[in-house]
Formats: sequence, C-alpha cells, structure tokens
Amino acid sequence: MARSLFNRMKRKKQSNQSPEETEFTTEISKNIDKNLKNMKQMLGGPGDLIEREILIGGIETRAAIIYIKGISDENLINNNILKAIQLNLKQFDTNVLDKIYKEVLAVTDVKKAKTMDDVSFAVLNGNTAFYLDGTDTVLLLGTTGGETRSIEQPDSETLIRGPRDGFVENIVTNMALLRRDIRDPNLRFKTYEAGKRSKQKLVVSYIEGIANPEIVEELNRRLKTVDIDYLTDSASIEQWIEDSFLSPFPQLLTTERPDKVSFDLVQGKVAILVDGTPFTLIAPISIGDAMHSMEDYNQRWFTASLLRLLRFFSAFIAIFLPALYIALVSYHPAMIPSTLAFSIAASREGVPFPGAIEAILMAVTFEILQEAGIRLPRVIGQTIGIVGGLVIGEAAVNAGIVSPIMVIVTALTAIAGFSIPSYSFALTFRALRFGIMLAASIFGLYGIILAYIMISIHIVNLKSVGIPYSTPFAPLFLAEWRDLVIRAPITKLTERPEYLKPEDKKAIDTKQGQRKEQS
Repeated sequence: MARSLFNRMKRKKQSNQSPEETEFTTEISKNIDKNLKNMKQMLGGPGDLIEREILIGGIETRAAIIYIKGISDENLINNNILKAIQLNLKQFDTNVLDKIYKEVLAVTDVKKAKTMDDVSFAVLNGNTAFYLDGTDTVLLLGTTGGETRSIEQPDSETLIRGPRDGFVENIVTNMALLRRDIRDPNLRFKTYEAGKRSKQKLVVSYIEGIANPEIVEELNRRLKTVDIDYLTDSASIEQWIEDSFLSPFPQLLTTERPDKVSFDLVQGKVAILVDGTPFTLIAPISIGDAMHSMEDYNQRWFTASLLRLLRFFSAFIAIFLPALYIALVSYHPAMIPSTLAFSIAASREGVPFPGAIEAILMAVTFEILQEAGIRLPRVIGQTIGIVGGLVIGEAAVNAGIVSPIMVIVTALTAIAGFSIPSYSFALTFRALRFGIMLAASIFGLYGIILAYIMISIHIVNLKSVGIPYSTPFAPLFLAEWRDLVIRAPITKLTERPEYLKPEDKKAIDTKQGQRKEQS
C-alpha cells in the first residue's frame, strides 16, 4: 500500500512541479529535512500529523519525532520520549542513536527501520518515528494509544450470573482479557494482517497441546487467502473462510464474552480476534452450540438442564409455530380439538384473508417493528417495539384484518425467538420461519415435513472448518450428549468433545482427584 501511494503521488507531483520539487524516494536519507518532507508528501500532509524538532548535545545535532495525533499516546511521547531525551542528552555523543536506543528512551517497544514503507506503516499504526540528522536509520517507538472504549458488559449477551466484562475494539485489550482468564503458557496468539488498505491485525488464538493441529492449520490456510480492502467487522472474515456461503446457518460462532471464548479454547476450539471489533469468532461449531449459554455452567446442573430444554422448545416454536397454524387452519382443521376449532373459527369470522396471508402479514409487520426498534435510539426503540406492537395488533384485530389467535401466535413466536442465546442463529431461524410458512401454505403439514427433511439433510451435509455441523447427533457421539440437550454435573464432564479430536482429551483428571482425597 505504501509503495502504491509513493508511485501515485510521484506521478502527480512530476506532472505539476519542477524537477527540483519532485525528489521523492522510498529510502531513508541521512538528511533529516528530506526525510520529513518525504513523510509529509507520502501521507498527503494531513492536519493530524504532528512534527516536533529537537536539538541534541552541545553542538546542537538536529533530531525530530513525527506521529499522528489521536491514535498515539501523547502522554507517553511527552514524558518517556521528549523529556528523557532532553534530560539525558545534554552532551553530544558520537553514538547518539545507539545511546538513545539502549539507554535513554523509557519505552519498551523500540525498533529500527531502514525504509519509508516501514516508517509510514508504523506511524499509521500509532507509533512514533524518531529521526536523527546524519543517519539513515529511524527508530520506531511503540506509542499506540488514543481514546478507546472502556471494558463493559456486552449488551447482546447478558447474564444473570457470570462475569461482567466484554471485548472492546482494541485487539491488544482483548488478548489481555484472554490472558487473564487462561494463565496457561501454552496459550498461543498468531498474528496476521488483513485488509490491503486498512492493514488491520488479525489474531488466531488456541491452546497448544489441546487444540487439534489440523484444525489450526486449516484455519491458518484459509486466513492467508483473505484478500479484501477493509474489514468492516469480524463478519468479513467469517464470510470469507466459511465452508458454504450458500448456507443460512452460521458456521462460526460470534461472541463478545471473554469467558465464552476462554471456555471454548479450553475445550479445544480456536478463536479469531479482529482489530476494530468486539466480536470474536469461534470455530469449529455444531448446531448444538446455538442453544448453549455460559450461564449454563454458572448454574446447578438441574437448573441449567431445564433452561436448555426450554431453549430447544423455544427454538421449535420460533421456527414452526406460524407454519403449524397455517397448516392446521387451512388444510387440516380436523386435527384441531373441536372446542379449540370452534374458538378459532369464531375469532376468524369476518377476516378477509386466508390463514397463510394473515400469518405472513403479521410476521412481516413484526419484523419491520423489530428492525425499526434496533435502528432507533435505545429508549425510543423500546417504546416503538412495545407501543407499536400493541397498537398495531389491537388496531388490526378491531379492523377485522387479522384474528386474535394470530396475534397470540405472532407474539409467542417473537418471544420464543428472543430466548435463543446466539443472535446469528436467531436471525437464521427467523429466515427459515418464512420458508417453512410458505411450504405450509402450499402443502400443509406435508410441506412442513418436507421442509424439515430438507433442513436436516442440509445440516448433515454442512461442515464447520471440516467438522460435521450435525455432531454429536450425526455422526453420533453419545458421550457428548452429557453436555448437549441437558447439562450433566460438572464432575461428570471429564472429557473434551471427541469430535474435535483434541490432543489432550481429559478435561478433568478423576484419578488425580482420588489421589488427593486419599492423601
């Protein structure tokens, strides 16, 4: 990117300026004025580029620092760089650059650079460049900083019992949060660079000795193929490396919770952190991960199991309830108990639309209300969601457009969808709901069964980083059922998921615990 900037700017300057004004090279010069001029030309002379000249020693050797305001820590620059140089270099030294590098600077991250490409990239990352007149070496000082969002509880994954911290946009902070949770020397962070223009950091995290090396190698191979100008979010990476872009199901799990990532790393999974977003990717995953929440492990096993069963039931309601209403009302009224059938028929008296149109109309209306509530400011959005649903539902019933039973079905479907822990899975279920409703409106219960079979076939054939998406249902791993639909007591979860093929299969060493009790 830096070289392309050089070439474009050089051609532009040559067309408008004299030969004396077009001297612009990518090599570091021993002339400090030329170096500073080259840097300003390369970056286009931005207003946030700060330049500060310094005089060193008794014979007043010239030096300068250059950084970008807003993404650099100016307190660190003033106290640990400028003040340190001014106090410690009052006398000239023939090896002044080495002395600054080894003795003077109170900055831990100091590197040397020989090309303008390296200098420009470091400055654009928030570092400070130190120039010394008479030398063609530049010191790059780690001063990345600026204003960042503080650590707080994520809004998308709230818990009653559990940690209250969440990832932020700073990837260094996110790595530190994982270090706090997992104090294991085998925790690995492998850094990549993504985005031809944005040059964002990308970190693959796993625990060596637990994670399957084949999974880590496959993820690294896919990440090396990423070729994009700018990563808007970790979703860009998710869409780039997923197994099937045609599938409606997410093949990587997204989370803002460090405890969730730490737990999955210990299980043998791999995490992908992207600079500039709090959403971290976890791979590989299975369909069962859609119903799991970290609160399951913070509650007693009996309570956690009931909550999971409730979520599975809620997922069934969110996907199939409107379609079942359409099928039973339009095609199979004989399957409805007589009392309930008479009640539904009485409530639908005067409704001008068939059951399918009525259900689709209400479902679309609710989706519009939900989307509007998300885009509006938080307080107004909540008001729109509640008041809009009540007003529109009541008005539609009074106008005879929809039946009261349809309002109840729509409300139950919406509430059930909110109980799904993963937002990406909830979006998938919302999309599938409309397809199943369409199938029910055409074929009735047979359409629902056909849609279910098609979804099941798709899930069985789908993979997440080469791991079957339907595990541990198919292929069957009975041992994993202890932490699937129900959650067995912690003392019974002694092994890591077998389908991940972890190097260390034991999560709890029961023999060691018995030896401790005997001692």
